[in-house]
Amino acid sequence: MNTDISTDWVRALDAIKEIVGPAGWFTDPAELEPYLTEWRKILHGNCKMVVRPASTEETAIVVEICHQARIPITPQGGNTGMVGGGVPEDGIVLCTNRMTAVRELDADNSTITVEAGCILSDVQNAASDSGLLFPLSLAAEGSCCIGGNIATNAGGNNTIRYGNIREIVLGLEVVLPDGRVWNGLRQLRKCNTGYDLKQLFIGSEGTLGIITAAVLALTPAPKGRLTAMATADNWDDLLKLFGIINGRLTGSLIAFEVFTRLGMEITTRHIADAINPFKQMHAFYALIETVYYGNDSAVREALETGMGEALEQEIINDAVIAESARHADNLWRIREGLPEAQSVESGVIKHDISIPISKIPNFAKAGSKLAMEIIPGCRVLPFGHMGDGNIHFNLLAPENLDQEKFFTCYMGKVNRALHDLAVSMGGSFSAEHGIGQIKRGEMIRYRSDVEMDLMARIKSAFDPHNGMNPGKIFDPVQAAKSTAR
Repeated sequence: MNTDISTDWVRALDAIKEIVGPAGWFTDPAELEPYLTEWRKILHGNCKMVVRPASTEETAIVVEICHQARIPITPQGGNTGMVGGGVPEDGIVLCTNRMTAVRELDADNSTITVEAGCILSDVQNAASDSGLLFPLSLAAEGSCCIGGNIATNAGGNNTIRYGNIREIVLGLEVVLPDGRVWNGLRQLRKCNTGYDLKQLFIGSEGTLGIITAAVLALTPAPKGRLTAMATADNWDDLLKLFGIINGRLTGSLIAFEVFTRLGMEITTRHIADAINPFKQMHAFYALIETVYYGNDSAVREALETGMGEALEQEIINDAVIAESARHADNLWRIREGLPEAQSVESGVIKHDISIPISKIPNFAKAGSKLAMEIIPGCRVLPFGHMGDGNIHFNLLAPENLDQEKFFTCYMGKVNRALHDLAVSMGGSFSAEHGIGQIKRGEMIRYRSDVEMDLMARIKSAFDPHNGMNPGKIFDPVQAAKSTAR
């Protein structure tokens, strides 16, 4: 135990150890280390102890003890976030990864009730075993936890058809900052009884309470999928292609992902099992996935007709439709391997931009020009979920530029320019990654005084001592000062 903490903290931490038992805590620096940084290894924090409760009841007692002793709590699940929302600044990390039970699967009601520490892929598999689909899908699904997905309002690849997780959550169980438990595990699609409290916790990044369980809506599992990839010459043609495909396949289209030639080049270079399905490189690529519930012939015909229409109009110049599951998996491997490939290739300045779909071409062209003016020689790498307006507008370091200089000299300036551009077009500086620590300053800049005041009031009402994930999303004191100007 560290000696630089108060007697009250020592007593509180000892009491917590008794509650969670030997398997539920550790303080050894080597064991703490993975919980002190985030996936990108940019931020590094500190804490006195990692606590891993095994139940909601244990979680509630731990939180109450911390509330009484004024010990800050940083909730954490799989720690796969991109903005430092799970990096502690002091106190304890409260990790939910021992809370992994599937409490109930009601096939007739198409719902599943799971604890917060369930890995996303395990939720998907539990639904699949019952002939149902849990539609949230994203690159980290083998390691991220459902509680963190909910706390960050995860989006992923299938948002066109199923929405963000905000649209999938029916009920929540939450431990509040004072240790009380709100049981809102309702399995209802309709419940019009005052404020929809669960929506406050979805996307709150653990600042209002700790999600311990959730009721999630399932859908019938499709009988199969059809996956295709098309090539185009410019952003405007990608938008036209989306319009054609979405028009012909509304209801069965679940993904429309885009990336550029640079994305194809680095992914096929660095990811061993990613294979370019085309004989030559093209400027732009669209990855399209549809599902079908009956015979695939109608969906296949609509997809082929849409592709043929785009070819006739010279909107696209080549296309492939996967003829096997293995072929489809390879097409997806290119897209899903891209984030890893970019990190192998170079230092990356990342942006999680959301733009009205109709304005994506204008943003991409203007953003590329801005980026290259600010960072001469940078390699612009936009990719992501064009079907829902979310583009990861990333920048690779120039080949001859020191990577530390790339970040220290250019990141702040180019972030500001691209975020200003996105907001000027009616967009957002954060689509699915959240705010965490990294984007706190952007909240003050881009959110109105009224919004910041309302959020500060909500935070104060739930957590007046600012003990629940302090320093994330915004500083309540700073927000209050900004609205008083």
